[in-house]
Amino acid sequence: MSGKTLIESYEKAAYPVGGNGPRDIQVLKEAFDEVSGSLESDMYGSGKVIEEFQDKMAAYLGKASAVFFPSGTMAQQIALRIWCDEKGIKRVAYHPLCHLEIHEQDGMKELHHIEPVLLADKDRLITLADVQQLGEDISCLLLELPQREIGGQLPAFEELEAISAYCREQGIKLHLDGARLFEITPYYQKTAAEICALFDSVYVSFYKGIGGIAGAILAGDPGFTEQSKIWKRRHGGDLISLYPYIVSSEYYFDLRIGKMAQYYEEAKELAALYNACEGVSTVPEVPVSNMFHVHFRLPEERIAPILSGVIGATGVGLTAWLRHTGESSCSFEISIGDRYAGVPKDKLHDAFRLLDEEMKKAAVNL
Repeated sequence: MSGKTLIESYEKAAYPVGGNGPRDIQVLKEAFDEVSGSLESDMYGSGKVIEEFQDKMAAYLGKASAVFFPSGTMAQQIALRIWCDEKGIKRVAYHPLCHLEIHEQDGMKELHHIEPVLLADKDRLITLADVQQLGEDISCLLLELPQREIGGQLPAFEELEAISAYCREQGIKLHLDGARLFEITPYYQKTAAEICALFDSVYVSFYKGIGGIAGAILAGDPGFTEQSKIWKRRHGGDLISLYPYIVSSEYYFDLRIGKMAQYYEEAKELAALYNACEGVSTVPEVPVSNMFHVHFRLPEERIAPILSGVIGATGVGLTAWLRHTGESSCSFEISIGDRYAGVPKDKLHDAFRLLDEEMKKAAVNL
């Protein structure tokens, strides 16, 4: 990661480019601003506030049933456990950079003793051919849409349909890591329900593009979700009340679900500005959702001062951090939300003119 200077500079930026805004207590206060103080809380998974939201999300995702979870980590481990138990094979397949593999301290393996089969090279998407060439039986295949760690790439919808059909023929359950599902509907020109129809179970997040404080939905058929409630209790996720997460999830879902096409178009606009700069490129070159990765052909110790300088000169904050990717390269991830529309276009273009100039100077001085 980059040093403190870039972070401090970004915190003072008048026009941060990414996200929906600071993750402070105001996020929760705003969600509750018009909620009646007499609204009854949920109690251990029951009650109007949780049941109505679960029904609303089940309908939106085109599934018969849905369960609200405090975290996606919990929801997905439980989904895979249910499918493994049903088939009697404790083996699942997913991408080498799947969240369960690199961000969960081996929770699936340690808690559920499920063995992963890693499909595809880490730098590309899983294909139908990868699934067809599996050398061992699995209970479930997990697909992440978009594949975050490689820039938020997406397969063609026809490829998804082919993978789904093959899994059903082979008796393999197909689970969707849809943490950013809402954000990909503009690219596919499909509803969330049309995408989810290809999958046996679906997880979605409410703190990413939606911008709630936390929370997730796990959806599928009633037999599946009833089992997930039992596992939710076993995992300690059946809190006496989850209404702070539910109320904020619903508030920001209603507020932002209609903006996903706007975020997508803005992401494409921003990526084009990056790709026009010397020594800068994006993955994907043309984004397929509101998020993408920005790559620099210089190390972070040289890029951080440049980005801090851009903030100081224009007030435009492009990022607060950088990730080391090699001796002469670094990158960062950007997700477009409400903030982007508030950046004055003249300031934005000034920032990219300056970035391009500084990158050209740095290239000459290599």
